[in-house]
Amino acid sequence: MPPLDEIDRRILRLLQDDATLSTQALADAAGLSSSPAWRRLRRLTEDGVIQRKVAIVAPAKAGLHAMAHVQVSLLDHTEATLARFDRFVQSEDQIMECATITGTSDYQLKIVAADPEGLEHFLMRRMLPLGIIRSTVTHFVLRQTKYRTALPV
Repeated sequence: MPPLDEIDRRILRLLQDDATLSTQALADAAGLSSSPAWRRLRRLTEDGVIQRKVAIVAPAKAGLHAMAHVQVSLLDHTEATLARFDRFVQSEDQIMECATITGTSDYQLKIVAADPEGLEHFLMRRMLPLGIIRSTVTHFVLRQTKYRTALPV
């Protein structure tokens, strides 16, 4: 894949701000004609730079008033345990993000729920019964002061 040039970056910034832009509106905003804009958009998509286009939903408006970052330490690091934890993470819609991390924990999860009791229920009734988790440390989000999905391209 060729490196991104400034026009590619401009297109990506525009789409990250509003993925509903028509090809013509995108072309106009990027300073291109419609055909070159469409070709660049197609190439960025085919090359996997643009993975998908989504709607960003306000959690509170969707009834999700609780969020927590949960650090997870597994009992062991066997292939079977890692695979089981990965399957669990992939199957649970309440887990918004999962990252393998350095330090005293193995993973950091971002989990949402309707309320704090919902988060507690998820941890105690869904996650811990897996039997593969040594410990968790939960940090409830009191107020989110910044949230971005756009990468600084």
